[in-house]
Amino acid sequence: GMPHTVPCKVTGKCGSVLVRLVPAPRGTGLVSAPVPKKLLSMAGFEDCYTCATGQTATLGNFAKATFAAIAATYAYLTPDMWSPTVFTNSPYQEFTDYLAKPFVKQAKKEVKY
Repeated sequence: GMPHTVPCKVTGKCGSVLVRLVPAPRGTGLVSAPVPKKLLSMAGFEDCYTCATGQTATLGNFAKATFAAIAATYAYLTPDMWSPTVFTNSPYQEFTDYLAKPFVKQAKKEVKY
């Protein structure tokens, strides 16, 4: 299905606040404090664990650190961004008519010097 969580563990830092976003299984929800939960839901994440250290009572730095962690996820190429793959025939499929012909061994020509 479509991505529902962060692609991998990512961190964001602002001031002393360090926020770590950890992928969560589908149906977990946002396991977070109120400030990151609001930002994560606005970013479109449905399931995510968070871990925060530092002076998280400083809400401005807490929000900026969460935003920095969310911004770090944009460096990853998720399946919904993959370009369509054009498959070509393998050589066995492409030259099957030639390969199906019976092989006839050619007679050796005598070489005169």
